[in-house]
Amino acid sequence: MKYLLDTNIVSEPLRPQPNSEVIRRLREHEGEITIPSPVWHELRFGCLRLAPSRRREAIERYIEDVVLTTFPVLDYDWKAADWHAQERARLSRAGKTPPFVDGQIAAIAHTVGLILVTSNTADFQTFYGLTIESWM
Repeated sequence: MKYLLDTNIVSEPLRPQPNSEVIRRLREHEGEITIPSPVWHELRFGCLRLAPSRRREAIERYIEDVVLTTFPVLDYDWKAADWHAQERARLSRAGKTPPFVDGQIAAIAHTVGLILVTSNTADFQTFYGLTIESWM
């Protein structure tokens, strides 16, 4: 694996007009891509909070038939939790408080040595030693 995807990249194909560069890169790097368990949570939570509808059914099919079968899911383990705690403490002392889930995602990318792919690079720039890419 080479890339860890943020939720906004994984969900891009569901947009009415998906970014063609993201779609191209997803195809180009098939087999090199994984997602962190917090992204799996965000995808499922976002879907499950929708009222029953065709849209919800389409999202459920995408999550189960594409995401789960294409992208291995990496756990937020003790190494990631430890790195995350250190970074939260460092950033808190500096007066910065990134969202907890962003810290979890960053921690998994960092401890496994993967490039984090996101369309919100600014959300992750304060984390130490994290390699970030935007495919937008």
